Amino acid sequence: MEDFEESRTNILNSMDSFIEKIQSLRNIMLGVSLSGLFLAPFAIAISIYLITHPKFFTIVEHQDEFGFMLIVLLVGIIFVSGIWMTTGVRQYRSLSSWKKRYAEYLQKKENLDNAISTKFHLDEHQQM
Repeated sequence: MEDFEESRTNILNSMDSFIEKIQSLRNIMLGVSLSGLFLAPFAIAISIYLITHPKFFTIVEHQDEFGFMLIVLLVGIIFVSGIWMTTGVRQYRSLSSWKKRYAEYLQKKENLDNAISTKFHLDEHQQM
């Protein structure tokens, strides 16, 4: 019976540790999603500015391969930045809901721990 209790405690501790690691990864992912929300529009704006600049087409006309590669590069930046920005928004929404669910989990866990401690008078045994 004691082995069962010990293995159950180990499983619960492992789950708590896993959830805490996910919480720390959430903070990293939040930074990545915020970079997508701020840096991607900046890259798109610079690319559009360069494409709409009056001297852009002069460079494209006079520099055959370089002009073509510049157009491909700027269109690629706009495309990838658009995907990055969309992903950042979706990830930010997902992480926001995770934060709420994690707070609810911690509250329920604390309430359950208190209820079990009270029911089985575990607080009294720990003080002795």
